[in-house]
Amino acid sequence: MLHGYAPALLNGSLLTLALALASLALACLLGLAFAAARLSRSRALQALSLAYTTLIRGVPDLVLMLLVFFGGQLAVNALAQRLGHADYIDVDPFIAGTLTIGFIFGAYLSETFRGAFLALPAGQREAALACGLSRAQTLRRIELPQMLRHALPALSNNWLVLVKSTAIVSVIGLNDMMLRATQAAGATREPFVFYAAAALIYLAITSASELGFKALQRKASVGVRAGSL
Repeated sequence: MLHGYAPALLNGSLLTLALALASLALACLLGLAFAAARLSRSRALQALSLAYTTLIRGVPDLVLMLLVFFGGQLAVNALAQRLGHADYIDVDPFIAGTLTIGFIFGAYLSETFRGAFLALPAGQREAALACGLSRAQTLRRIELPQMLRHALPALSNNWLVLVKSTAIVSVIGLNDMMLRATQAAGATREPFVFYAAAALIYLAITSASELGFKALQRKASVGVRAGSL
């Protein structure tokens, strides 16, 4: 049915999953950093965080992808020429895709983490500091574990959208599942079959992810009394 292209699609799906995981790691780091900036007392850091989230919300993902890929090549080669490197340097599509998707979802996760931190009672931080814990210890031992419980539902939703957003990286030449499906569709002239197969693989990844996040939410909510309306 897939004319021997099944192994290629599966290998492409592994690359897609690796891209998604790398992008999520970067997005979490950026999200925590900009959430901290938004919650800080510094007006400059607050303005920087607000500008970052506003930019991401206002520019389409595909446009950002192309800007990072082609703009990154111009910047890297301009810097290389200044350093005396004459050969042209190509930006790796995997790196460009990871940076772009991580940059995009870092903005959404910053709002997720900010809301999760605000959901914590302020008295817990004050009590931890009064007991002699440092700010770093308070963050690591008291706030982060509880923040994660509040952030998991939104983090799950962002992860599902992020996985689907990896499809746009094929436009810059990454040999991921979508590009391989497109190549197979062109070679066999059966686009419906291969795009349907790609859709089923995406569905399998997102369905497994939902089960995993539900398990994490149950673990994070151990000992927490559920509220009732």
